This record gives sequence, structure tokens and C-alpha cells, in this order.
Amino acid sequence: MSETDLTKGPILDHMKRIAIPSSIGLLFNTLYNVVDTYYAGMLSTDALAGLTLSFPIFFIIIALSSGIGSGTTALSSIALGENSLDDFHKLAYNALLSGILVSLFLGVIGFILTPFLFTVTGASGPSMALGISYTQTIFFGAGFFILSFILNGILNAQGDTKSYRNFLIFGFFMNLILDPLFIFGWFGIPKMGVIGIAFATVVVQLIGTVYLTYRVIKSPLFNYKTFMSERLSSTTIISLFKQGMPASLNMATIAIGVFVINYFILYFDNATTIAAFGAAVRVEQLALLPALGLNVATLTIAGQNFGAKKITRIYEVLSKSIWIGVAIMVSGAVIIFIFAPYAISIFNDDPLVISSGTTYLRIEALALPTYVILNAIISVLQGIKKPNFAVYIGLYRQILMPFILFHLLGTYFGLGIYGVWWGIVIINWTAVAIAFFFFRRIANKTIPLA
Repeated sequence: MSETDLTKGPILDHMKRIAIPSSIGLLFNTLYNVVDTYYAGMLSTDALAGLTLSFPIFFIIIALSSGIGSGTTALSSIALGENSLDDFHKLAYNALLSGILVSLFLGVIGFILTPFLFTVTGASGPSMALGISYTQTIFFGAGFFILSFILNGILNAQGDTKSYRNFLIFGFFMNLILDPLFIFGWFGIPKMGVIGIAFATVVVQLIGTVYLTYRVIKSPLFNYKTFMSERLSSTTIISLFKQGMPASLNMATIAIGVFVINYFILYFDNATTIAAFGAAVRVEQLALLPALGLNVATLTIAGQNFGAKKITRIYEVLSKSIWIGVAIMVSGAVIIFIFAPYAISIFNDDPLVISSGTTYLRIEALALPTYVILNAIISVLQGIKKPNFAVYIGLYRQILMPFILFHLLGTYFGLGIYGVWWGIVIINWTAVAIAFFFFRRIANKTIPLA
């Protein structure tokens, strides 16, 4: 019971117990995507292009799943903090029920609209055909993504991030086996090509859903009989979507933000710089993994203590999350600054790509601490039922300011592509200032210390 009760005991111990397994799991999730990219490249350039074109469409599933999952974590944590196991089970029942309904809708609509969505992106030829085949197969298994995130949200609320970590590690190694098995048709299995990559992902997600269901049923605070006695509650479902949709929309702005950056890169430079940016982002994602683990810990601990009305512990988890995250990011920034050329060369040996990617990483290193600060504040706001700020700051960082500042720095001040790189740093630090101001205003009303 002590491991599930985050309203007592040293917060630092809770953070380590929750954040470290989460970060390890996310590392293997990142490596999972690298494996898919590797095998797509083995098939053909068109197959790799098809997967790349599918990203913003695939991201719809991930954004929606992540939003519902984080909403489940926040509201479940609050219910547990209030010692209301009835509300905890009611939320779990309605979250899973709504997840199934959303899955059915998204799977059918996504499958039908995929060709149109590819046409909108300007895709054509073999890469478009392969991308459509891959994406339609992914939509076929959309429900397993959504249910996995919801089940993980129920476990996260109890302080259990090890179960999802175990699934992601298992999924990585399973994908290593299933990708070539389905792609090349080994052991009598039909040769599927690029569809095999998607089918392997669906199978892994199916196995993960089954495993996480088992872990939820066996979790210390879950009672199967109580769960099965619950009924549909429109109020609960509405609360869940109010809590989760801002997180989904925030992730959607990230996808749009990538398009904006790519647009300005091509406006000021060329496709070589696009390749450099793509390689650099992979390095950056690895550096940010500890911060993502801290997000889960911060949200869960803040939620439980908000439910228990232990206000000082909410401020304590925010403070510790920021300071620990900044310390890790500063260390990461130093390492990236020194080893940037070597890191980029892992993905591409073109001297121009290495040079451009190195420049980006060494400038971007100055912004690394901003990600942990922003995410810590957003996580606490989610934990105290104030999730909408994530959308506002996402629109500011990913869409509004890039269009203004990238053009201003790149054209008016003549910085060209450097205007994009420095623009990202400036936008992130101004976003941190806005986040602190907004949090203080909300906190004074919602969680006053006195």
C-alpha cells in the first residue's frame, strides 16, 4: 500500500521509483521506431518515404491515445488521493469503455480517410501507395494503442510505471523478430513488405494490451467485482475528455510545429539541412528521455496530493522535478555540445549533414532545460485539473511565434537558417517565463499555500 500511496513518504523516493522505469521504457520505445525505420530503408527508398509521410497521420492515434491516457492518470490519481476507490473504479470502467468506442470510430474513419489525407500532404507515386497501406493497417489496430495508454494511466495513478516499461522492452525485442518475419515472409508466412512493419506493430500492441490488462487486474487497488459493477457515466466520460483533450491537442501542435520548422528550413536552406535536422532531433529525443520520465512522476504525485489536499507536497514535487530535470539537461547539453558531430555521423556520413546538424544541436543545447521546466509545470497543472494551459503554450511555441520570429530573424535580421535555430531557443525561454507567470496566477487561486 505504501508504494501506491504517494501522499506520504519522501517525494524524491517516489519520483525515482516512478520516473526511472518510465524513462527506460521510453528509451526502448524510441529504439522501437528506429528498428521500423531501418527495415523500411532495407525495403526501398519509397517504403522509407511512405513511413515518413505517414507520421502526421499516425500521430493522430498517438496524440489521442496519450491524451486519454494522461487524463486517466490525472483523474485516477486525484481519486486515490481522496481515498475514493469507488471513483477510481468508475473512472477506470468509463475510460476503458470510451476507449473502445473511440477505437471503433477512429479505426473505421481513419481507414476510409487515409487516401484523402495522403493526397492533402501532396504525396504521389509508389511512396504514397506504400504509405497508405502502412497507415491503413495501423488504423486497423488503433484500439490497442488507445487501450494500452488507458490501462497504463490506471497503473501510473498507483505509482506503477514498471509494467509499461516491461511491455516497451518486450515490444522492442518482439519487433526485432516480427518485422523481418512479416516483411520477408519467413517460415511460410506470406511476404507482406511494408504492411508487415505495420502488422508487427499491431501484434505488439495487442500483446501489450493483454499484458497491461492482466497487470491492472492484479494491481493492489483494483477490485474486479467493483469494476464490473460500474455503469456508463456520461459525467465521468465528459470529465475524462475535458482532462485529456488538451494534452492531445498539445501533442497535435507538436506535429504541426514540425511542419512549420521544415517549411522554414526549406525556405532558408535545402533538403540537406532537413536531413540534418531529422538526425539531430533523434539525438535530442534520446537526451530528453529522463525529462519524459519525470513528467509521469510529477503528474501522478501532484494528482494524488491534490486529491488529498496536501498542497505543500504539490509545490515540493514541482520544485524537485524542475531542479532534477535542469541538472540532467545541463549535463546532457554539455555532452551534446562536445559530441554533436559524432552523434550526427551515426545517422548520416554526409559532411554537410554532419556540419549542419552539429550547428543545430550546439545552439539547441541552450534550450534543453526549457523542456523539463515547461513539462513539469504542465504536469502539475494537469494534476490539479487545470490542463488547458498545455494547448495555449503549444500554440504559442509551435505555431504562432515560429511564423513570426523565424521570418523576423531569418529575413529582417538576415540570419537565414540560423534565425530558425536561435528562434527555437528564444521561443522556448519566453514560453518558460509565460508558464511561470500563468502557474503562479492559477496556483494562487487553486492551491494557495495559506
